[in-house]
Amino acid sequence: MTISRASKRVIVVGGGGTIGSSTALHLVRSGYAPSNITVLDVYPIPSAQSAGNDLNKIMGIRSGSKVDIQLSLEARDMWRNDELFKPYFHNTGRLDCEGSEKGIEGLRRQYQRLIDAGVGLEETHEWLDTEDEILSKAPCLPPDQIKGWKAIFSHDGGWLAAAKAIDAIGEDLRAKGVQFAFGSAGSFQKPLLDAGGTTCVGVETVDGSRYYADTVVLAAGAWSPVLVDLEDQCCSKAWVYAHIQLTAEEATQLQGVPVVYNGDIGFFFEPNENRVIKVCDEFPGFSRFINHQPYGAEVPKPISVPRSHAKHPTDTYPDASEVTIRKAISTYLPGFSNKELFNRAMCWCTDTADASLLICEHPKWKNFILATGDSGHSFKLLPSIGKHVVELIEGNLSADLAKAWRWRPGGDARKSRRAAPPKDLADMPGWKHDSV
Repeated sequence: MTISRASKRVIVVGGGGTIGSSTALHLVRSGYAPSNITVLDVYPIPSAQSAGNDLNKIMGIRSGSKVDIQLSLEARDMWRNDELFKPYFHNTGRLDCEGSEKGIEGLRRQYQRLIDAGVGLEETHEWLDTEDEILSKAPCLPPDQIKGWKAIFSHDGGWLAAAKAIDAIGEDLRAKGVQFAFGSAGSFQKPLLDAGGTTCVGVETVDGSRYYADTVVLAAGAWSPVLVDLEDQCCSKAWVYAHIQLTAEEATQLQGVPVVYNGDIGFFFEPNENRVIKVCDEFPGFSRFINHQPYGAEVPKPISVPRSHAKHPTDTYPDASEVTIRKAISTYLPGFSNKELFNRAMCWCTDTADASLLICEHPKWKNFILATGDSGHSFKLLPSIGKHVVELIEGNLSADLAKAWRWRPGGDARKSRRAAPPKDLADMPGWKHDSV
């Protein structure tokens, strides 16, 4: 029997984060009764342990495949035109730079893929072949640090006020009457299954509460492979960042600067309204492997388990990251090399082997939908990705997306498509500052 949208009950686990909040939003926008939608999360939206609860994220067109380009364009159009999201898109442009021979070769291929996509991206992307051309887009860069660099400038790129955008979704959901549970009452313990053990009928949370539904969506980001057995399709990893406080004069000088990215160095953003700059290095990430038994696994096994900064606020990042963050600052913004850093932290995402999302029904449990595998590049999809999760729930997800996001064990999620596997935090001193 088909259940109507108006009467169908849906639980979104991890609904305080990026994919989860987008899913809840699109359920409401698709005509599902808000009172039948329940958002569960450890923390109120925007969840304090979500990668999306951040000062800013990069906006740009990802060119890895036709699916990547399609999703990027959908998201770009909603950031530009949707009234809920428009205020949080800062269209400063994006400058992707490389200086090594290998890096420049990769950058040329990336540019060619954009042009060959046949969707008009040649009108919004420029190849910059000289240092002077790069400086014309980002005059704050020191000329002596960018010798030999080439770049792609994306006119439709920029940055997204991440936490504010998720918070706006939360306000919208609350106003429309969506149900929420947080803390132990919102912390996933296990799926509730029917007598045959093959159909999901709800969720039990850590405090013993039981929530019943026709469909459950697990969108718990880096915590997804910790909660249920994904057969090693996802490996959760941490990346690092730090903030710099600027004076009013310094912030004015950098207002409007594009996001500047170099794969060998890292990236930085223009200062926000509080005159704060976020600086990140670039590397294959950190893991935190321990023996853990997610629901559905027969025995404990090595799982990279995130360590929540919200639960451990004194955590920072490894000593080695201080060196690489400082290198990024001295390269891009040498005038700030002696500035004090604050809010040093790690941000957890979860990689799949091919860096594509994992959005499918769990093969063992009918009506239990997985929506995870962000691979560190999915925040820009916040306005639109939930639409496709709803399509999956309703059985009309397009064939190309279903193929890209299918259940697909057997790959190497530890390395994914990065330069190397992650280093484990057990071998990286300096980040842990409590005894827990």
